[in-house]
Amino acid sequence: MKKERVINSFIDMVKIYSPSLNEKEYSEYLVKQLERLGLEVYLDLGFKKYGGNAPTIFAKLKGNVLGEGVTLAAHMDVVEPCTNINPIIDGDFIKTDETTTLGGDDKAGIAAILEVLENLIESEAKHEDIFVLLTPCEENGMLGAKNIDWDLVPTHMIPAKNMIVIDNSGRAGLIAHTAPSKYDFKITFKGRKAHAGIEPEKGINAITLAGVAISNMNIGRIDTLTTSNLGTIHSEFPSNVVADLCVVTGEVRGHSLESIFETLNSYEKACESSVEKLGGEFVFEKVCVFPTLKPTDDLAFAKGFAKVYENMGIATELQVIGGGSDSNIFAEKGYNSIIIGVGMEGVHTVNEKLDTRELFKTIEALNSYIVR
Repeated sequence: MKKERVINSFIDMVKIYSPSLNEKEYSEYLVKQLERLGLEVYLDLGFKKYGGNAPTIFAKLKGNVLGEGVTLAAHMDVVEPCTNINPIIDGDFIKTDETTTLGGDDKAGIAAILEVLENLIESEAKHEDIFVLLTPCEENGMLGAKNIDWDLVPTHMIPAKNMIVIDNSGRAGLIAHTAPSKYDFKITFKGRKAHAGIEPEKGINAITLAGVAISNMNIGRIDTLTTSNLGTIHSEFPSNVVADLCVVTGEVRGHSLESIFETLNSYEKACESSVEKLGGEFVFEKVCVFPTLKPTDDLAFAKGFAKVYENMGIATELQVIGGGSDSNIFAEKGYNSIIIGVGMEGVHTVNEKLDTRELFKTIEALNSYIVR
């Protein structure tokens, strides 16, 4: 591993503007890097379905020993504000000037992948097939991963089922293997308009309908593995009109679909009760944003990678996390993912920074796992 090369690569990448839906320049840079290293590249054009401008990048470094191979995955997009990022090296940390995000989420993961590839090629190491999967628009509903046209991906470019996603915040040694499913819900309450000063009794206030329903909903921590939250309550009427429309949005996420559906059903019953009491009507809509992520091998993959860290003297922690990622989407396709830490801190904020010591450990662990 060449540490200076890693740092220079990371800094070059964070300077490329690549927010969700606008990763084209960065994707072109990455394709050139992968082709320079001799990898075969395939580009999925799913972005045309959702208005983005960058493909999902599939790449393959052919192995020189037999085996099922391994997939290294990360995402290309970063969250705003990310215009004119000015990375600052401060000892072992790379940070921002606090006017933008840094983009370590997830360009640190991609920097690790590129360095692993450099090391394998330079050392002529023995390894199985290495697949690389880089997605756009992960931060915006995982649209890149969701819109891959798998039927068009050449058979020999289909990634290996064991997938290491380098996209976990925190130190090296953190290995997430389980993540919840998320359902978004939207409730449209419909009342009846009336003049609020002259004849309010003739109206049915949709905002009141919503308020009564919400007061009977269990919001927040539902149980150990289930949470919920309200996002918006929207109704726009002057105070002299009894509002006849109010829209409420929120989410429920959890590791048990049974618990998720129990929660959503209880919310719907609260709405029914409100309407029965006050009149009016409601429409309850729900949609699965992403499915659960669970290991398919009784944690064998996660534990195997943990041994690599342990052999390096790094404390490991197998994690059940509360957020979603591309891994959740790939799980539906049979991928067995672990999400590893790479030294990111303060992600999605202008105080974001990257601990390069943890980045280097991650690269070393990946090398150790891959080389045969």
